[in-house]
Amino acid sequence: MRGSTPFLWGASSSPHQTEGNNVNSDWWVIEGRTPGLERSGDALDSYHRFEEDMRPLADAGLNAYRFGIEWARVEPVPGHFSRAELAHYRRMIDTALSLGLTPVITLHHFSNPRWFAEEGGWLGEKAVQRFTRYAEAVTDILGDVPWIATINEPNMLAMMITIERQGPAGPSGGSQGLAAADNTRPKLPAPDPEIGAALVEAHHAAREVVRANTDAGVGWTVANRAFAARPGGEDKLREIEYDWENLYLEASRGDGFVGVQSYSSEWVGPDGIEPHPPHPDNTMAGKAYRPDALGVAVRHTWDVTGGVPILVTENGIATADDDRRIAYTQEALDHLFAAIDDGIDVRGYLHWSALDNYRWGDWKATLGLIAVDRETFERHPKPSLAWLGATARRGRP
Repeated sequence: MRGSTPFLWGASSSPHQTEGNNVNSDWWVIEGRTPGLERSGDALDSYHRFEEDMRPLADAGLNAYRFGIEWARVEPVPGHFSRAELAHYRRMIDTALSLGLTPVITLHHFSNPRWFAEEGGWLGEKAVQRFTRYAEAVTDILGDVPWIATINEPNMLAMMITIERQGPAGPSGGSQGLAAADNTRPKLPAPDPEIGAALVEAHHAAREVVRANTDAGVGWTVANRAFAARPGGEDKLREIEYDWENLYLEASRGDGFVGVQSYSSEWVGPDGIEPHPPHPDNTMAGKAYRPDALGVAVRHTWDVTGGVPILVTENGIATADDDRRIAYTQEALDHLFAAIDDGIDVRGYLHWSALDNYRWGDWKATLGLIAVDRETFERHPKPSLAWLGATARRGRP
C-alpha cells in the first residue's frame, strides 16, 4: 500500500519483444506470414541476458522492473508445463530481487501459444479454462511477487482480434502488428465489446487464481489514449471511451491495482477519432508529442474505476533524441505528481521501455532507456536512464 511500501520507480519490457526465438508463439507465425512485417528473430537475446537488462536499472537507482512470463514457453503443448521454463522465470525473479528490483510480473503480453491460437484463441470455447490453468501453474513460482498483471492492454488485444476477424478485407489488411496503431495509419476499428467481455471473463478468473495462490496485488494494464472532445464531439467521446477504455477500466473495480499505459492524446470530433496529421514534433511512431497525456489518463482511470490504486506500467516516447526523451518524461512526471498531489493513489512509475526492443512488426521506433547492439547484444545505457535514476533517488521530479 502507498505509504507502507516504497513508490516504484522502474522500467518495463515484454517477453516476445526482448527474449528472442519465441518459436512456439502465434506472433512468430504472424511475423513469418505477413508481408511487410520485420521478424523478431533473436530479438535482444534477453532470454539469456536478463541480468544484463536488469543490472543497469539497479545501478542507475531504480527499484522496480516489469517483465513478463511467456505462456508459449511455459506450456508448449496443451496441459504440459515445462518445469525448466518455470525455473527460468523464477531465476529472473530471484535476480531482480537480488539487485533490489521489485518484480512486476505480466502473465500475458499479446503473444499466445500457437496451439491456443489454432483452437480459437480468446474466442475459443476453452479460452478461459486454458488461461486459468496456465495461471495456476505459473503462480507456483510467484508466491513472493508483490505485483501481478494478468493481461497487458486487453483493449488493444481486442482491437487486434477485431481486425483478424475482418480478414484481408479489413481496414488494415489483416494483422499488421501494433505499429498499425500509429495515428498516421488507416483508421482502425474500435475493439468489439463482445471480445472485450471474453477478456474480462478471463481476467476475473485468473485474478481469483492469483489471489488464492499469492499475496500479490493483482490487476491488468489498460492502454489509455487520453481522449478529448472537440466542440460537438462530447457524445461521440462517451461512446468511444466506453469501447476503447471504460469497459476494461470498469472491469478493474475490485482489483488490487490498475496499470495505466499512456503515450499521447487524441481528439474526438462528431465523426470519431481524428487522425493526427504529420508534424515536425510528432514522435517516431507518428503520434502527437503530448507528455500531458499521462495526467489525463491517470485522472480518467481514477474516476472510472472509482479509486482503484494506479501503477503507471508504461509511459514513454518513440524518439532517437534522448534529450527529447528526458524532456518528455520530465513533463509527464510533472503531470503525474500533480495528480498525486490532488489525492490520486499512484503506487509507481514504470517507463516504457527498459530497452530498444522489437515493436510488434518493426524495429524502427526506439523507446528504450538502454540501447542494444543487435549484432553483439551489448547493452548501452542512455543518459535518460541516469536521469530517471536520479529522479527516483529524489523521490519526485
